[in-house]
Amino acid sequence: MQSCAGGVSLAACTATAAAASSVGGGGASDEGNKMAAGKASEAEEDFPTLTAQERDTLAAIDSSLFGFQKLHEDGARTKALVLKAVRCYDALILKAEGKVEPELFCQLGHFNLLLEDYPKALSAYQRYYSLQTDYWKNAAFLYGLGMVYFHYNAFQWAIKAFQEVLYIDAGFSRAKEIHLRLGLMFKVNTDYESSLKHFQLALIDSNPCTLSKAESKCNISYLGRKIHTAKEAYEALLQTEDLPARVKATTLQQLGWMHHTVEQLGERSSRDTYAIQCLQKSLEADPKSGQSWYFLGRCYSSIGKVQDAFVSYRQSIDKSEASADTWCSIGVLYQQQNQPMDALQAYICAVQLDHSHAAAWMDLGTLYESCHQPHDAIKCYINATRSKGCSNTAALTHRIKCLQVGARGEPALTGLQKDSSPTASHPRSDDAPDPPRPRPASSSSSTTCPSSNQVAHSTDTASTTTASSSPALQSNNGNISNHLPTSPASATTSASNAATKDATKTTTTAAAAAVSQNNGEDAAPSPLANHVQEASDKAKTLSETAGSLSADNPKLSSLLADGKDSENSTGSQDLNKRVNNIHPAVTPSTPQAHSSAASSPISAMSTATPSPKSTDQAAGAQSPATRSSNANPAPPAPAVNGKGGISEDSQSPMKADPPAVTGLKATPPHAHSSNSSSSISIYPSSTDVLKACRNLGKNGLSNSSILLDKCPPPRLPPAPNPALPKDKLNPPTPSIYLENKRDAFFPPLHQFCTNPSNPVTVIRGLAGALKLDLGLFSTKTLVEANPEHLVEVWTQLSQPADENWDQPGTKKMWRCESGRGHTTIAKYAQYQAASFQESLREENEKKALKEPSDTEPTSADSVARKRRGPLKYIKFGTNIDVSDEKKWKQQLQELSKLPAFARVVSAGNLLSHVGHTILGMNTAQLYMKVPGSRIPGHQEHNNFCAVNINIGPGDCEWFAVPEPYWGEQHQLPDGSWWPNLEDLYEADVPVYRFIQRPGDLVWLNTGTVHWVQAIGWCNNIAWNVGPLTAHQYKLAVERYEWNKLQSVKSMVPMVHLSWNMARNIKVSDHKLYEMIKYCLLRTLKQCQWVKEALAAAGKETVLSPRSRDEAAHYCTICEVEVFNLLFVRRELLSKVPPVVHCQDCARKGSSTLDDFVVLEQYRMDDLMHIYDHFTLETAPPGGRVLCTLYNVFNR
Repeated sequence: MQSCAGGVSLAACTATAAAASSVGGGGASDEGNKMAAGKASEAEEDFPTLTAQERDTLAAIDSSLFGFQKLHEDGARTKALVLKAVRCYDALILKAEGKVEPELFCQLGHFNLLLEDYPKALSAYQRYYSLQTDYWKNAAFLYGLGMVYFHYNAFQWAIKAFQEVLYIDAGFSRAKEIHLRLGLMFKVNTDYESSLKHFQLALIDSNPCTLSKAESKCNISYLGRKIHTAKEAYEALLQTEDLPARVKATTLQQLGWMHHTVEQLGERSSRDTYAIQCLQKSLEADPKSGQSWYFLGRCYSSIGKVQDAFVSYRQSIDKSEASADTWCSIGVLYQQQNQPMDALQAYICAVQLDHSHAAAWMDLGTLYESCHQPHDAIKCYINATRSKGCSNTAALTHRIKCLQVGARGEPALTGLQKDSSPTASHPRSDDAPDPPRPRPASSSSSTTCPSSNQVAHSTDTASTTTASSSPALQSNNGNISNHLPTSPASATTSASNAATKDATKTTTTAAAAAVSQNNGEDAAPSPLANHVQEASDKAKTLSETAGSLSADNPKLSSLLADGKDSENSTGSQDLNKRVNNIHPAVTPSTPQAHSSAASSPISAMSTATPSPKSTDQAAGAQSPATRSSNANPAPPAPAVNGKGGISEDSQSPMKADPPAVTGLKATPPHAHSSNSSSSISIYPSSTDVLKACRNLGKNGLSNSSILLDKCPPPRLPPAPNPALPKDKLNPPTPSIYLENKRDAFFPPLHQFCTNPSNPVTVIRGLAGALKLDLGLFSTKTLVEANPEHLVEVWTQLSQPADENWDQPGTKKMWRCESGRGHTTIAKYAQYQAASFQESLREENEKKALKEPSDTEPTSADSVARKRRGPLKYIKFGTNIDVSDEKKWKQQLQELSKLPAFARVVSAGNLLSHVGHTILGMNTAQLYMKVPGSRIPGHQEHNNFCAVNINIGPGDCEWFAVPEPYWGEQHQLPDGSWWPNLEDLYEADVPVYRFIQRPGDLVWLNTGTVHWVQAIGWCNNIAWNVGPLTAHQYKLAVERYEWNKLQSVKSMVPMVHLSWNMARNIKVSDHKLYEMIKYCLLRTLKQCQWVKEALAAAGKETVLSPRSRDEAAHYCTICEVEVFNLLFVRRELLSKVPPVVHCQDCARKGSSTLDDFVVLEQYRMDDLMHIYDHFTLETAPPGGRVLCTLYNVFNR
């Protein structure tokens, strides 16, 4: 890990201070000298100096002490020293006019973080980022930056910062702390699979952290579990001895809310009784939990105890300040009690606090409609439909139409009867203005509501910003940052809440002001974040939450939001484009940033603070804290998949473009040092390599990375620029028509398919040209051959290929989930046949419902009406393994008729050199389909190419997006997704769309994003192929590194594959050779470094040669590939295959590795021999790659 050079910077403070005090002395008059001497004491006070001992102490302080250095409790001396250092640094920056080393800003950020001065910490980190080109090598900087983002609930950026820390240094001292926070953030984002993984990684780590094991178990209880399993986990946790009161309160809270919302847990009456009991016990353990009071109010409301519900809601507001969910629920109660004026006031408070609260807008519209004010109801319904959290868009759209044409006779929406106020399973608590207290229900009320114009802000524009996709700040601010304390003695909530109230008083409406005000009790720390109380789908954008972004710091908008009006949706969209990177140098801010960090000289000096490294480069640089709101900085640093990483144009793999930090007159990046100790040529012998690498250590980089040393962690690529014109977004699909076998084996066909400019190619008539017997893959033949063969079944909704609706058929969406199960070929064949028979009976009815008349255009409203009913479920038979040559001999022999570049196994196929089976990749898989069967949007594993042949008799419809646009689609909801074509076209993403007929072969090129739907009844067979090209290898390695960053397992072990390639093939492609050779160099260096570390610890390795067809190994904890040196627990040493750990995970479980045995699969001499004998071959005529297959499967 790169040091922040604290000692050097601190020494510079003293030296620069002395120099600054003597500037201009030579030409000054005696009178001037006397005046300067007379103010010596004042200057010393203004510019404090640090002693040598203090500098040594401060040099050891960085962001890793955050949460562990108790400055507010027993660290008074350390706190005083840190405060002195901050004053020294601030004075130095002012006197030196910003001409200081970047490391000073990094250290200043650390100090302010420890002092919990988050605006100043962010400002300092911003400055360091703008000056230090290779900032990404500094794990302490990224960790501190992530902590600042985490404090502000800017989870999207915090996740990226933390992931980069783990990527560059998996053994970082605070890795456990990072995993805990990643688990919490992924949980808020409803990515439960990732959340569970990070919590488990934290639990196996024996290092200290700020969250107890009991608290971690409380968070993990529900993740990835069935309802009854989660219930048992909560109940088991309650039996733990000495359970902290806070954890007990949270566990009871979640258990109670689960019983209230989950029907599978029994009868409604018994569930509500048990839920109330749990919530009451929770409040006994933590009486200040506003969330528990709110849940209790919901329970009382559901059983008709209105007065008890009002009391609970009032307690919730008193304990946890205002919440849109609470006020919406209060409005429901008032309306049920026939008190429309009070209900109006409550709904107004709800939409003030959260302009995108769909339920509040819908209920408010229902209220206006019941009071015969249709125009106001229409405005409210429109705002409800604009919200991302709206789950009834089609019905609302239809109701708006009816009201607009005067159809007053239809009944009002019955959202109140469904308790639609807050989302039943995901309520949340937001920081908000100080609203009125709810009054108990009474029998007297007005029957006419005021016009909707009295609602705070215009109802036409109040929720327009919800369309913005800028990084969302999640709602559960207190739930995480208070429960994972920024410092053990954090006590800033009260003052911050007061500031929040002051900043948002102007949003109180006349209607709401008529009700009595809250007495302003301080908010108590919120309980643990748990998924049943989080509603990330209603999270506010930065522009929406200006002034109330964080309970700990209400001025977050001055640091993270755009300078434009928070109501300006265009500004919000522009902001999203500018802040799509974690790094603060591209974070726009409002002019109020000066007030939030006014005492810091960084913001004052940032407009003219050139770095001493390069004064010319720094000229005109601006800190993000002072940049104009019109700035439009681009995301920094090259990204993966063709935008960075290994440069194909370089003469040496060490030559790569440095990360570019672009923006409004931003500081140009400094060039990388050419004499980096880790920059080793790939051309010397292995002996020279090991000698040069010896004792280098980590050098601030992960030694397991197989990308270049000089490349930053992989990032999403920006969309190609310039954008394609709208008429080019639906390009024709490249198609090749074959007439005979000669055409299929014509060399240009291979070159055409693998050309990166062709994302997808359809080879028409392949089966006929090669005389393939497709009948061998028909359902009838499959049943006859292996009727009991296993079939994985996906249960899906049947719908048109260019649409994706939720189950009720009321709302379009991207998420496309499938239920998973298993059956046999024979049983699925019966289902296929029955489905066909059923379709014959329903064909006429389907056509009548599906096809509009020729003269009537299909409007969105008519489509919505047709989708109102629930959709039909279908079953898709997928991932049928046909790799067994004994069972599928005929079928596999038939596939050998294909040209070599498209075969399952061939010398020119990278996947044939893996040396073991990767199901579905270097083996074929079958798919059995009925109409509507879907393969959701995805890229192939590690960006390999794919071959897919339609057996028939029906067709398939394909959609494909070129690889350069994968970054646009990666920022989607987690899980499976089916893109909305209109959204893609609006984002200028081109989409290839075509029909695959029986006998057609679809070649998917490297990295192509695609999704497929069956039009008729058909079977398909598919597998992956890795062309032996530099482009394929490059993208495979980049995805391998991206997966490592995202903590995702790579299906293709690229390190293992690279060594096998070096053993088995000879290449003349210079680019491909350099990339493979560099991978060998990196792993050779890694092996030596680990062996040296083991030897220093007195740990010996045990030789355990690889067996034939032995699969590559992955860490059982973090799932990274483990090459050569396998860490296995002693008690599991006899298990086959071995339970392998990587070195980092092994050390987390046992710092001295006493519980582990290290198996060595290759001698260093063997690896050195392979490295030395892998040389660049002379290119044959035509310049094509030489490939000689030695003994691919004999390892």
